Amino acid sequence: MFERPDVGERAVVVHVDFSSQGDSEDLGEFRDLVHSAGVEVVATVTGSRNQPSPRLFIGRGKLEEVRDAIRETGADVVLFNHALSPSQERNVEREVRCRVLDRIGVILDIFAQRARTHEGKLQVELAQLDHMATRLVRGWTHLERQSGGIGTRGPGETQLETDRRLLRARIKKIHNRLEKVRKQRDQGRRARQRADIPTVSLVGYTNAGKSTLFNTITTSGVYAADQLFATLDPTMRRLELPDVGPTVLADTVGFIRHLPHRLVEAFRATLEETVQASLLLHVVDCSSEHRDENMIQVDSVLEEIGAEDVPVLEVFNKIDLLDDFSPRVDRDENGVPVRVWVSGQTGAGLDQLIDAVVERVSEDVLHQSVVLGPTDGKLRALLHQAGSVVDEQYRDNGDAVMEVRLQSRDWYQLLSRAGVEASAVRLAENGH
Repeated sequence: MFERPDVGERAVVVHVDFSSQGDSEDLGEFRDLVHSAGVEVVATVTGSRNQPSPRLFIGRGKLEEVRDAIRETGADVVLFNHALSPSQERNVEREVRCRVLDRIGVILDIFAQRARTHEGKLQVELAQLDHMATRLVRGWTHLERQSGGIGTRGPGETQLETDRRLLRARIKKIHNRLEKVRKQRDQGRRARQRADIPTVSLVGYTNAGKSTLFNTITTSGVYAADQLFATLDPTMRRLELPDVGPTVLADTVGFIRHLPHRLVEAFRATLEETVQASLLLHVVDCSSEHRDENMIQVDSVLEEIGAEDVPVLEVFNKIDLLDDFSPRVDRDENGVPVRVWVSGQTGAGLDQLIDAVVERVSEDVLHQSVVLGPTDGKLRALLHQAGSVVDEQYRDNGDAVMEVRLQSRDWYQLLSRAGVEASAVRLAENGH
């Protein structure tokens, strides 16, 4: 139902600046979106208005310009860099006699092309069906009835009802399947939490370089390209981090300005990986002129999915595109790393990034020297068994001074297993 025609489509792009709307869409970004969808922009119609026309979104004059552009270029589709209502989309289509798609339709089209996994395809189809449900009338306008009542009900109404029922059934089926996926993900997450394996999730604006960075860190071959939404399906890799041990690194779908709410809803199963992460790496294209606005958009989506309280380390990527810029780590007033400047393309600054991640993930790590007497043999054996002993020295009286490093949760578990009260443990002064 959602296959795209396998032809090089040509598009007329329509962009209007509204004085009543402070946060308008970016035309350059939309052209990149259209390019990512595999469509050639053959003409651009721009203009400005106080507010959208309720019926056609644009004025009659601009509509005429769009008509002329279609005639001159032979365009197949008109793409609006705005969200249109179903009636506006239908009315413009009727006037210009050409297929019309709004910004959400373009994003959905890209997602449909990029989905690779079964789950990704289900999520895209759900978003498409939700979008289509409001536009279902368009195919049956020739059968519409203006009045109701006996003698006026025709096949158009019946067909519309049938389509709506089929849509509802399909949407329900997809929701059920995605619920199973969500439960499987929850089981995986719970298993990782039981094993105390932290998850570090990459988030950021689309095309910020997340996948390139992911590939450089994990030396894996995840698809990465200089285009919007190159990554759609989440990818996870296991990493061994010094002092932390096994860690899961997750690459996620990129965010974008005014990401359609139904897409956020559809991809909730994927984005839950972000909500449950131990640390978020907010990857930022530091060379972009819209850097600050893009960061605000990402924070907004994180808030929408309930991930605003997850600890964040900012990764300012693509420093190779800045003039004479070296990698560095910025810290807050407490000395905690808050931002790392790197290049995923050249690998510059990756060592500093790994160190900063280790520091942030290890914030609850205990690093201390404890004094264990001859009667504490069980605790000593458990510490060695857990691989938590950094150094061990013996005193003349038989006491062992052990330098240990481990998660505080593990420390208290080992004390419990050894039957030792935390208050009874002696700490060595100055490590001796």
